[in-house]
Amino acid sequence: MTAPGRIRAAFVAAWLSFLRRRTAVFFTFFFPVIIVLIFGALVQTQPTGGGLFTEPAAYYVPGYLAVVVLFTPLSRVGSEVARHREGGQFEKLATTPLSRWEWLLAQTLVNVAIIGLAGLLLLGLVVLVTGAEIAFSPLLIPFVALGVALFCGVGALIGSLASSQDGVIAASNGIALPLLFLSETFVPPSLLPEWFRPAILLSPLTYFSRGVRAATYGPGIEPLAGLPTAPLPYLGILAALTVVFFAIGAAALPRTD
Repeated sequence: MTAPGRIRAAFVAAWLSFLRRRTAVFFTFFFPVIIVLIFGALVQTQPTGGGLFTEPAAYYVPGYLAVVVLFTPLSRVGSEVARHREGGQFEKLATTPLSRWEWLLAQTLVNVAIIGLAGLLLLGLVVLVTGAEIAFSPLLIPFVALGVALFCGVGALIGSLASSQDGVIAASNGIALPLLFLSETFVPPSLLPEWFRPAILLSPLTYFSRGVRAATYGPGIEPLAGLPTAPLPYLGILAALTVVFFAIGAAALPRTD
């Protein structure tokens, strides 16, 4: 069997495994709904006020997308790796032609499909609930796909290093929560201390959020450390980071348990 055939077979197995976990399916799509309802309908934006959520609703679209692009791959791939380790699956995998990078690519493609659907649901809700006026740029597709692949690599790394599934969840939340609010998603750089603003550039999620904002809400992107305001440079940076983190995640996967 060729590499594409092996990846396709692993993709189908992972997709069917996801569909069999009804709780996982429910919360994968229910979680974005809750986020939009809380921040979009209850908190709402107040452009004339002060503090958080003072920008127009369209400004926060990258933040809503970042929730699913960040949290879902970290927890799903990390937990899947931990389950494989606990069940001795990587030892069995080592006896098959399926390589570690092929296995991780199949898992990544499943997550791209799942999060792509969740992202569509989320965008529809944002427009419906908040009345946000956004440009549905075709660049949203590669931004979401690359963002998911990047954090699938990080999730694989977490799952390979954590001692258990509980450890994966704790580590994933410990990484994701700070990144979510310190990567120019819901909190504009102007609200952060000036000395801290350059640290935003250390987060790979920053390049996702700034790129998505440039594609969907161009006028609202703030100058930051000389970074561009066009989306394509961010797409290039995100692609490079995705290759790096995916390679690290694939290399970290255990050969045996």
